[in-house]
Amino acid sequence: MIFQIKILGNNSAIPAHDRNQTSQLVQLDSQYVLIDCGEGAQMQLSKYNIRIGRIKTILISHLHGDHYFGLIGLISTMHLFHRKHKLIIFAPPGLEKIIELQLRASETILRFELEIIPLTHDGIKEIHREEQFNIQAFPLEHGIDCYGFLIKENKKQWRINKSKMPDDILIQEIIKLKNGHDILNDDGSIKFALENYTLPPRPSRSYAYVSDTAYSENNIQYIKNVDLLYHEATFGDEMKDRAILTNHSTATQAATIAKKSAVGKLLLGHYSTRYKDPAPLLDEAKLIFENSYLTQEGETISLKE
Repeated sequence: MIFQIKILGNNSAIPAHDRNQTSQLVQLDSQYVLIDCGEGAQMQLSKYNIRIGRIKTILISHLHGDHYFGLIGLISTMHLFHRKHKLIIFAPPGLEKIIELQLRASETILRFELEIIPLTHDGIKEIHREEQFNIQAFPLEHGIDCYGFLIKENKKQWRINKSKMPDDILIQEIIKLKNGHDILNDDGSIKFALENYTLPPRPSRSYAYVSDTAYSENNIQYIKNVDLLYHEATFGDEMKDRAILTNHSTATQAATIAKKSAVGKLLLGHYSTRYKDPAPLLDEAKLIFENSYLTQEGETISLKE
């Protein structure tokens, strides 16, 4: 399965330094999941030739404008493109009333079904499941309701060891082996043992998106051992007091969370406008967690099998 993340925007607060506000597109084979939708997100989707009709699910982390002000424009474009299939949006409470007001003011009756599901839970909770992956949401500490998201492949099938496969095995028996079951004779004895004819399933890949948050080790339990972590890094250490005041994180703090969570790779983003060049943020992070990287708009990060 293709599992990759397209960076559409990586700046905080306002567009600046040729950087757009927060937005990412996660592609899982033919399905697209949009995470946050800052101002200009649909322009970025168009720039990178991404078909917005494929977006089935949108995740909004919180209702600060730089994370959702592009949403009504995207919805309106979907309407103008005669979208027919349902769009599901997960967001903290309040978004539904905002979108309803905007549509009512423009006397727009959407051509497609729009379902906005409020996130109100504590702890981590599965909010959406498809055949190949699931999405979980968990609360962050940001002054207003704010959620991070974990996208993870579902448990994969066992792999058939073709070099050991007997000639007389039936298709139905192969399917049963792939689902993790021994093949039995009518008397209950084992005909084909799972361990003899298969290889273990490939590991399920995972991506965690930690949006705006104060430094919190409570998040570690939700993102531990993920393959790829995106964590906001709005400020450098010299602005630590500002980070505390605004419920944001520094690059050092993001790297500390990555290290304590034993993640595979860390992506930094949500840069303050103070940093025309965010390279110093990366330098700070690498002192704590070597496998740290700056997000770059337009780049695609693939999770390898």
